[in-house]
Amino acid sequence: MEINDLNKNNEIELNKNLKIEESQRLFLETTLGKTINTAIDVGIRALLPEFIDEQIINIKDNLLNYGLKDGIIKTIDDAIDLGKSALGIVTGNFESVSQMQNAVQTGGIIDGVSTLLDTVVDKARQAGLINYSVAKSIKQGKNIILNNVESNIEKSFENNLNSIEHTNKYINNWNKYFEQKDFNGMEKEYKKIQKEIKNLAPIENTIQNVKIIQNLHNLIKNNGQDFNLNKEQLELAEKLQ
Repeated sequence: MEINDLNKNNEIELNKNLKIEESQRLFLETTLGKTINTAIDVGIRALLPEFIDEQIINIKDNLLNYGLKDGIIKTIDDAIDLGKSALGIVTGNFESVSQMQNAVQTGGIIDGVSTLLDTVVDKARQAGLINYSVAKSIKQGKNIILNNVESNIEKSFENNLNSIEHTNKYINNWNKYFEQKDFNGMEKEYKKIQKEIKNLAPIENTIQNVKIIQNLHNLIKNNGQDFNLNKEQLELAEKLQ
């Protein structure tokens, strides 16, 4: 292989890794962001049971306006980076959901949320948007919120592990039907895979297997359900990822 070809391959691999890293970070920001936001909302309601919905929404909006929303994303990003460093993930990419979970926990996401809450509650109180009593209740009962955050994060990762387990099962079933040239069976498992991938964390091996199946499935479907594919078609299905 010539040096130019080697450099080109290295560049392609680097871009691929960067895309995976970006998609994993975005996934965690989105998934954990919603999870943390919901947990904080539930926690505030538990701490202020005498408040009506409109008052709770107003308190939450004020916290969001004083840095809660952006702070959650930064807290997640900091936990990812610290966790990767602690676990020695030099490639920048997570290879499993369990590795994602370990990194986020090791990166101190709960401590990060704790510090964030103190900061935004103080800012909102100093601006006169929440009174001293409300601020005190939230800060003194912060462990209730943090327990909700921790529990919801664990549940979120558990759901992702289940999604990968289900997807791998459907992939194995699809492959069996493929070997039997049973398109109806393939179609049944393919629909299950399509439904499940909406919840999947972007882990390279799983996503790669799903994409190969998508390509093969659609190739056979568009070929009138004819399984007689030539070598070039099979190779193309594996390359179009």
